[in-house]
Amino acid sequence: MRKRRYEILLPVRHNDGRLVSRELVEQTWEELVARFGGITGAPQTYLGIWVKGRIRFEEEMRRFTVDVDNTAGNREFFTRYKRTLRSVSNRSKYI
Repeated sequence: MRKRRYEILLPVRHNDGRLVSRELVEQTWEELVARFGGITGAPQTYLGIWVKGRIRFEEEMRRFTVDVDNTAGNREFFTRYKRTLRSVSNRSKYI
C-alpha cells in the first residue's frame, strides 16, 4: 500500500500572545497516536511569515508529521481533523 504524509503545524502562541498549553499539544499528539500508532515531531520551532493586504504576520509553530496508508478513510479523517483543529481555534485561538 502506498503511503501518504500529512504535516500539521501547531502555533506556539495564541493570538493574544499567551503560550499554547502543553495539554492542548499533548491532546493532539495522543489523538494521532491513538488513531495511527505514532507521529513524528520536530523539537525546534518553525517561523511562518505571510502578508495579507498590507499587514505582515509572523508565527512560530511546531511541526508534526504522520505517515499513513493512502486510503480514502485516512484522507477523510484528516479533512475532518483539520476542521476539528480549526473549530478549537475559533473557541480558544489554538490554531
